[in-house]
Amino acid sequence: MRSTNGTAASIRMARRIWTNLSREALSRLREIIEQHKFSIPAGDLTYLENGWYVTHTGLLGLARRNRCAGIHVRPVSTFCDPSSQRWAFEATVYKSRCCRGFVGYGDADPSNVSALVHGAEMRVAETRAVNRAPCAKPTASASARSRRLDLFPVNPTRPATPESFLHSRPMATETTAAAPSAIASAS
Repeated sequence: MRSTNGTAASIRMARRIWTNLSREALSRLREIIEQHKFSIPAGDLTYLENGWYVTHTGLLGLARRNRCAGIHVRPVSTFCDPSSQRWAFEATVYKSRCCRGFVGYGDADPSNVSALVHGAEMRVAETRAVNRAPCAKPTASASARSRRLDLFPVNPTRPATPESFLHSRPMATETTAAAPSAIASAS
């Protein structure tokens, strides 16, 4: 891909903000910016512990570019334990007013989030749920670790439930890879 002025400006700003970026980090940044039209000056990405993370602002911009009509997020109370900072959320993403929505689930607790975000597990779980709603169509390499836009196939005849999601998978981790079928369908 050919770099644009926006990509070059984002990379220049990233070099000023994070002075010790490796060539690999800059290469990955260029790929993410060009593929998803993110911007460092707009605050769409941040760099933590050798990985690029999509910020809330970046997610809102991505949703707008993908014509997302709305998102409804709710905690799954049977899987939440505030005293131990363990959270699970269900997110329904709507592409239009008449769409029934695409459902995704996310969870987080101190054992599966970076030490830099301890205390924000509820927000991490909510973000993971939204990112896992199947209508988020970017490839699995959209962003780094916990804000990765993973895609999980949904069987329309058997709706996803919190139990089927949370019990069929290990707790989400920062390095969880997308399902192979998701990577193939995202290409």
